[in-house]
Amino acid sequence: MPFPVATPAQVRLNLIARRELALLDLREEDPYAQAHPLFAANLPLSRLELEVLDRVPRRDTAIVLYDAGEGLVERGAAILAALGYTDVRLLAGGLEGWRAAGYEIFRDVNVPSKAFGELVETEAHTPSLAAPQVKALLDAQADVVVLDSRRFEEYRTMSIPTGTSVPGAELVLRARALAPDPATTIIVNCAGRTRSLIGAQSLRNAGVPNPVYALRNGTIGWTLAGFTLDHGQERRFGAVDSAQLVTARAAARTVAYRAGVRRLPHAELDGLAEPGRTLYRLDVRTPEEYQAGHLPDFRSAPGGQLVQETDHSAPVRGARIVLFDTLSVRADMSASWLAQMGWEVLVLDDVPPVALSATGPWQPTLPPLPAVEAIPPAHLARLLAAGDVTLLDVGSSPAFRRGHIPGARFIIRARLATDLPAAARAGTIVVTSPDGVAARFAAADLQALIGRPALVLVGGTTAWTAAGLEVETGEGVRLSAFDDVYRRPYEGTDNAVEAMQAYLDWEYGLVGQLRRDGTHGFFVIPPSREAHDTPPSLSPHLAHGH
Repeated sequence: MPFPVATPAQVRLNLIARRELALLDLREEDPYAQAHPLFAANLPLSRLELEVLDRVPRRDTAIVLYDAGEGLVERGAAILAALGYTDVRLLAGGLEGWRAAGYEIFRDVNVPSKAFGELVETEAHTPSLAAPQVKALLDAQADVVVLDSRRFEEYRTMSIPTGTSVPGAELVLRARALAPDPATTIIVNCAGRTRSLIGAQSLRNAGVPNPVYALRNGTIGWTLAGFTLDHGQERRFGAVDSAQLVTARAAARTVAYRAGVRRLPHAELDGLAEPGRTLYRLDVRTPEEYQAGHLPDFRSAPGGQLVQETDHSAPVRGARIVLFDTLSVRADMSASWLAQMGWEVLVLDDVPPVALSATGPWQPTLPPLPAVEAIPPAHLARLLAAGDVTLLDVGSSPAFRRGHIPGARFIIRARLATDLPAAARAGTIVVTSPDGVAARFAAADLQALIGRPALVLVGGTTAWTAAGLEVETGEGVRLSAFDDVYRRPYEGTDNAVEAMQAYLDWEYGLVGQLRRDGTHGFFVIPPSREAHDTPPSLSPHLAHGH
């Protein structure tokens, strides 16, 4: 059936007016990262059923779908209609229609957060130090602590020498314990710029008395300066005492108040839900705290990554967000940034411990899984030994590289019709994915495509390895391009120098793009104190260069 369309002008007007809207790009992540509107969220057609119920929880949300002419939107709209979504439109002209209307095109991922970080530096004059300045301080064993504001997994991959892992939302809570002497200089780093800037400015907004700086350009800047990074480090933040907690809590609450954050007693949480409004319930504590006990219906979204990845955690622009944290500091600081990014955000208060009745990791909300014929690993092993089976792996390309069943062929689910050779359609087809869930949806797609059932490996590749069967690593055989994941120039340790520099140049230009785009609605609260600190052994003209 034909679906209604929305013009680029209508979409832009809704974004400016802060009306609820989910603008969804159905392409894989790499093509999405090359060009998209500012507030477009990437939700690939290949994973639509696996993610949409959590990312767009209200079935009558206004949804606009687009692609770049690949024919994904009609299929995506049909899936959403089958799931019960009632207000689905197609962007007139797709991505090219947006471009032809004269509207701004952005690249990379998590762009709203990254552009906001650049705006914060511009407006708040967040001070930073270049890699050679920081290296000189470390070499001189100056009174300096380096706090890495990324996820612990990223920190372990590569880190600044002496750095300690303190993911972004933890900084205000932990800084006084990690640098109890107010004369100690605190340097906040990430891989590039955003989390360094937001982390450093968080400490400054919260009135931490130490000199605070961002490491300019993060580990990218460190690498471009020719310095060596550490790998496999395990330094993590420790506990805070009661006095430090009281101080951090009062400071964070003041920052949240200045940003316009409201508070919500737990007893009134149920009353917050209302027709026509999307409500995201997010727990900003560490994953370990979340698993030990959390509020039912609250999703784990550690605060630093939440601020970094708002387009993933809350793709419905104009929605309402409520944050929870047992200590309040992390929720208040995260909320202060979300409010400045234009969200209506509340912090949940007065939560009794008994309410944290759910345990374990967060589990995605899934629709009923397709009824397909499933086989155990031993059965698949016999088929592979006989050589009369085509085994398709529809997991992510990084997971495929890390380990796939020998003989498996990587294919992107959305491209089954174009990428599966005719010869491979004739015999028995078995589909796998890491946990077997995506494989079930792909098998149902295949059945419609080839006119007969496809089999699914029970439990996916994880069950195969649990059965003691071997996997292969590396590129393997691919029927689809590995473009389901965008290679970030700031992750990993083998990025080309040119790519890293190009990424920094792009970030520097984001404030100008925001100005031209005109839909963001961001604001930056004035700093609570002036940036006149001079770190040890540095002259003022060096300390404040940007």
